[in-house]
Amino acid sequence: MFVVFEGIDGSGKTTVSNLVVERLRAQGLTVKHLRAEGKFVSSVSEAIRSLARDSKNLELHPRAEFLLYVARDVQLIEEALREALTTHDVVLADRFLYTAEVLARYGRGLPAEYTKPILDAAAGGLSPDLVVLIDVDPVLARARRKSFKLVAKDSRPPSRKGLSGVGLQHRVRRGYLELAAAAPEHWFVISNEDVLEDTVSRVSDLVKLSVEQGAVAALAQQRGFERTTGLAASLGHPVRTPDDALRALKRWLELRAEREPQVAAYVLGGLHGEPVDELRRTLAARVPSVVLSGLEGLTDDVSWELRDQLCDEQPVAVARSLNYLAQRDPRAASLRARLEKLAPAELARSLSRSDDDGSWEVRERLYATHPEAVAASLSGLTSERASALRETWFAARKKQLPEDYELSRVASRSVHAVGDELAWEIRAAARVAAPIASLSSLGELTCERSWELRERSLRRATKVVMETLRRLREPRAWQMRWDVASETKEAVDSIVGLEDEEAWRLREAFLDVWPSTVVKTLGHLADGERGRAMVQRQLAAHPNNVSLLKHAAAIALGAHTSELGPDSTGTESLLPRALIGVGARTA
Repeated sequence: MFVVFEGIDGSGKTTVSNLVVERLRAQGLTVKHLRAEGKFVSSVSEAIRSLARDSKNLELHPRAEFLLYVARDVQLIEEALREALTTHDVVLADRFLYTAEVLARYGRGLPAEYTKPILDAAAGGLSPDLVVLIDVDPVLARARRKSFKLVAKDSRPPSRKGLSGVGLQHRVRRGYLELAAAAPEHWFVISNEDVLEDTVSRVSDLVKLSVEQGAVAALAQQRGFERTTGLAASLGHPVRTPDDALRALKRWLELRAEREPQVAAYVLGGLHGEPVDELRRTLAARVPSVVLSGLEGLTDDVSWELRDQLCDEQPVAVARSLNYLAQRDPRAASLRARLEKLAPAELARSLSRSDDDGSWEVRERLYATHPEAVAASLSGLTSERASALRETWFAARKKQLPEDYELSRVASRSVHAVGDELAWEIRAAARVAAPIASLSSLGELTCERSWELRERSLRRATKVVMETLRRLREPRAWQMRWDVASETKEAVDSIVGLEDEEAWRLREAFLDVWPSTVVKTLGHLADGERGRAMVQRQLAAHPNNVSLLKHAAAIALGAHTSELGPDSTGTESLLPRALIGVGARTA
């Protein structure tokens, strides 16, 4: 029997499939997993996967991407699958040709007339007996992926798929559900939002029953036990106001914290205040790195308490949480003195946009031992001493940049939002090895060269381009937002706090497409009559949207107007970094 597991990134299909294999083997079945622990048994397939996901290959065309995904599975079929089907009771694949299909058709917009004949030829007559779709809300999937990377200290660059923004996950999920609805005799859809053990048990039982009776009969029996889960069932009351949203979110976080503390901590990021502070303390003891990641920009007493308690255990994460606070709170000074020995590199990086004498004293002490970290800390700085140090560092590293991804990332960060000739020379040198970092370094620049680079990259790295438009009011910025807002929520994300009539028009046009993002962008506007009405409208229309609950809860807590650091206009930013940050946490 051939069984395929599908689902969006972060759905948990790899975890579920591996646990299902363990159960089936314990029951006496011989099982071959073609992607055990997330790695293909074929090294060729794995190499093709790496090529397709590498964000360095920014210019990869959607048709070429589709063909690479197909080639990956053709190699797997011919190298491993066919033989395994003759020697095992069950052959299990974590992803198959359906992945190529949904990414191409629903994610990239390629027509079925193009993809279908290629997929049919690639399959060579093979089709799964059973396809298990592990279904998860993209908001939860994203929280799982991001929190896992924090806990695992995974610093790998993001995949190419991530460059398109959160909307891609929503479109791909919709594609999977449509394929499942069109072939119920082969597909089984199961939610993986609740207890993992329940999901594994149900899928294991289904596969074993399929071996014994055939997939069609097994599916008919399993569907008799379908159950509806979700947030609404756990609330017990309507959500109409930000205070209601806070209570509902707190209940969701408490339930999630029992089985996925890292996810609860991630969603909690950026929020502070008496109703959630005890939960922050509890989670900090279990997943400190994730809690600390959500403190960036926060200056409340409990945030300082957590930094102080965790400084010796998690110095790197504590240092990162100090970003943008160099000139803002005297309590940062004592922590920085401790961190200079414990995490000097991260301490240096935390000085981004800080041009005060104290910050320069730290840079001067650390440059000899941590030149890259100090160079990265020059982000956003245009003073003479910043330019001089940037030039010194670049002169020493210039020849290495085209071949060194990490150095190119440092170079890009050092010129973030800087538009002089040296910055453009550095940006061009870094683009060879780290094109995404180079693009992101545009920040809030509005010169002609910056617009040309955005236009060239808009369709290949939509999310990144939108992030460089944050709070920009130029006509070209508005046009770019409107061009892609139906596909990527980052277009709406980029208008945080803007009260121009064009910003209100954009919010109103995408109320039901990106319901939580619209509320997130209100910032202080949520306190006005128009903003309050919009929040209430969204809560009534989307009461089960966890991301919306978070941003409405931020309003109830007052976190929607917390100060952080200077924005592109020189005024104060309106939200904590964990609520507005690059690659924002929730959709």
